[in-house]
Amino acid sequence: MSARTDRLKIHHFLPYSRANGPGVRAVLWVQGCTLGCPGCYNPLTHPPQGGQWLDIDAIMESLRSLGRSIEGLTVSGGEPFQQPSALLALFQRVRAETDLSVLVFSGFTLEEIQRIPEGPDILEHIDVLIAGRYQENLRLARGLMGSANKKAHLLTPRYSMKDLQAVPDAEVILTPTGEIMLSGIENLIW
Repeated sequence: MSARTDRLKIHHFLPYSRANGPGVRAVLWVQGCTLGCPGCYNPLTHPPQGGQWLDIDAIMESLRSLGRSIEGLTVSGGEPFQQPSALLALFQRVRAETDLSVLVFSGFTLEEIQRIPEGPDILEHIDVLIAGRYQENLRLARGLMGSANKKAHLLTPRYSMKDLQAVPDAEVILTPTGEIMLSGIENLIW
């Protein structure tokens, strides 16, 4: 991955979601993960050669264009903390330029993130961190937790555990182009 701070390798951007954190949120899935958790819900986000590079300016423009129709940004993956410099640059701008909340899903534990050089600075810009490797034998798929070992860290007072538990486990989205998209912590099977 690039160490550039002006762009992120992105798998997908979803402007509106109710199943990826409290309220209506924009969701950004980053591309690239080397953790290799067996049974991961998002294996297509793992290869570094997938996705596309997106400038932080373009991400911020997308967020601003949504106006007050969203209350936050959720970043998932892939593994967001494997692009720490760009992640920090994005979150600094989100905090400085918007009143959006920030929720991040990571396979790293809080302690591992604190050891990443930019980790402590990134954590200062996050409201909720869902952390820990997915463990297929502990599958939970409830309350934003993929597996029972994951931990929700409320890093600011903006949300409570009750807020997280109220998030739907999954959603079905019909895109403007007619595609059906499944999103959320629960892997819906038809």
